[in-house]
Amino acid sequence: MSKIKSNTSILSSWGNYQKIKSRLHFISSKNIPISLKGKDYIVFANGRSYGDCALNDNTLLTNKLNSILSFDIQNGIIQCQSGVLLADIIKKIVPKKWFLPVTPGTKYITIGGAVAADVHGKNHHMAGCFSNFVISLQLALPDGFILTCSKIENPALFRATCGGMGLTGIIVAVTFQLIPIKSTLIEQKTIATTNLKDTFEIFEEHKGATYLVTWIDGLSKKKNLGKGLSFVGEHAKDDYLDITFPEKINIPKLFPSFILNPISIKIYNLYYYKKQKNKSGKVALNEFFYPLDSISNWNRIYGKKGFVQYQVVIPKVNGYQGILRVLQEVEKSQHVSYLIILKLLGKGNDNLLSFPLEGYTIAMDFKVKKGLWSFLDSLDSVVSEYNGRAYLAKDGRMSKMFFEKGYPELDSFKKVRKQYNLERLQSLQSKRLGL
Repeated sequence: MSKIKSNTSILSSWGNYQKIKSRLHFISSKNIPISLKGKDYIVFANGRSYGDCALNDNTLLTNKLNSILSFDIQNGIIQCQSGVLLADIIKKIVPKKWFLPVTPGTKYITIGGAVAADVHGKNHHMAGCFSNFVISLQLALPDGFILTCSKIENPALFRATCGGMGLTGIIVAVTFQLIPIKSTLIEQKTIATTNLKDTFEIFEEHKGATYLVTWIDGLSKKKNLGKGLSFVGEHAKDDYLDITFPEKINIPKLFPSFILNPISIKIYNLYYYKKQKNKSGKVALNEFFYPLDSISNWNRIYGKKGFVQYQVVIPKVNGYQGILRVLQEVEKSQHVSYLIILKLLGKGNDNLLSFPLEGYTIAMDFKVKKGLWSFLDSLDSVVSEYNGRAYLAKDGRMSKMFFEKGYPELDSFKKVRKQYNLERLQSLQSKRLGL
């Protein structure tokens, strides 16, 4: 086993509001398994989680674990190391007419991160989370053993790892099932809505569509609260397989905080709504799934204090009332959400800390400023009233009490951690939440 290289650096999440000095340990195929005797640590991959789930005084960088190990073209099964980006997998599989079964809103996360967060996408109501398609994974434990985990082999550890935010070991490699496609174009139908009631009617009307997501105008108020654009999508069947990624606009440095304000966002939202509301037809895969990827370092737009993405889910039985209450609280506050995305979620799985449950999830971006933390605490109270919960991959501030109420399998997760002696795997988030 080769010597582990390390250095000390300032580390931050994608939200840029938490910056810590951390000892970075660079791991590769030659130095796994790894043990930092007497120190707690967490894995850090490509830095696309928003809060503190991948931050600690000691972090293991896995971006050198970036090899695609095998690709069964006939059956659509791929195995890759955990540091491989979804973008690199897409380049490999799409020319052979395969695609990711589940993808979040960026292709610049690692496959290990996709498992650790058990990511969901615009098709959760139909396909569920990413873990539904994981055949097996290789997991390196702190004691030096590498175990194969699946729904059949070491199933308890598998259920804890998928959605477990890196607290069960180093994900070394993942084998998963792809889905067949005939085109890189998406048949998109865009439906403009005037308020939240209209938006929910669209969700109900199109719940059988493969992909379904709504952009909400965060500055709409009163009778237009919840106004937005719903995007319904299906894979086209025209044998068009262009996987060229669009040229990026780069944000070279942090914006001055005054640039992003209600007036500038109102102008943009009006422009976006008018531009998109009649845009139906075939759109490129990247445009449909990854619109923000066309802007490199877009998180810098929020300025030096950074931003928070607040993502919660409300069970379907109270979905409309709960989401409406959340939007009403935002409307009454001094905090503007500059991006709001609403999705329909299907039934949850049996993983111990996976976020989705059957209902509606809303994600809102807030610029960090005075009073934001107490306001988000008040939103937590509203979500808790409706038996909802927050997404760990986006969280950097929720209370232990709110977390524990939302995740009923927490004790089972802790038992797995104890059984496999995983207590030294810690993040700032896990310490805050008592994991």
